[in-house]
Amino acid sequence: MTKTTKITIVFMTLMVVFAGGVVATNSITVQGSDTLLEMVAVEAGEYMKIHSQSSIQVTGGGSGTGIAALLNGTVDVANASRKIKKKERRKITKDGGKVFEVAIALDGITVYLNVKNSVSDLSMNQLRDIYLGKIDNWKEVGGSDAKIIRYSRENNSGTYVFFKKKVLNRKQYAPDCQNLPGTASVVHAVSKDKNGIGFGGISYGEGIKFARINGVVPSAKTISAGEYPISRNLYQYTINKPEGLSKKFIAFELSKIGQQLAEKAGYIPLSESQRKESLAMLN
Repeated sequence: MTKTTKITIVFMTLMVVFAGGVVATNSITVQGSDTLLEMVAVEAGEYMKIHSQSSIQVTGGGSGTGIAALLNGTVDVANASRKIKKKERRKITKDGGKVFEVAIALDGITVYLNVKNSVSDLSMNQLRDIYLGKIDNWKEVGGSDAKIIRYSRENNSGTYVFFKKKVLNRKQYAPDCQNLPGTASVVHAVSKDKNGIGFGGISYGEGIKFARINGVVPSAKTISAGEYPISRNLYQYTINKPEGLSKKFIAFELSKIGQQLAEKAGYIPLSESQRKESLAMLN
């Protein structure tokens, strides 16, 4: 799946014109994870083609931003590439609500390298030490004698949080790590920097190469099988069980058609058992 270096996809409210005038359609807003942005935007576009009186506005900004908006009541559905935090959950339950969490796709956090970099394989330990600042030169992992330039997402990103937990064992990123606003920005930076390294969703891959981690290539097969060591679920959250258009849209994403759309957009669909489990949660 190829992407442009900047992705800002917003489906604005649709209006349907009838003989008696302009009638506002059913409308929901979805915000959050940049990792999920293109998938959910594609799903929303297809849903609105089928259901012309429905309006679904989709924006990114990061998992933390989406969940914060959900807590503030300014969006209906939050996209997240990480699980909701305990403190975020407490804010919902404190007001008498319940957290509804549903997995809608799979993903592998892929490690981006410049195509001119001679390094193609990294162990989890090497990757950890690079981002902790313990390894500073590519020659330490079999590459050329050059300083490693570290790129990351910003700290409101679910990918940033997941990588810190899964790869860094909750330790702090190296102080010289450059945090960028969006996965597309990380990919662009690495594509222009022969000594750069970054990470993000598998659906982003234009102009860079993916590193093998512990000898495993990130792919739909290795991620679905749990062989790739940095795999995760991608989620959507609502306060209480979704109803109305929110419920219908999430059900569409989890339908066989919806999962096929996700795959075409470069994402990893849920297994059949996971898909049915997620659908059952809506009822």
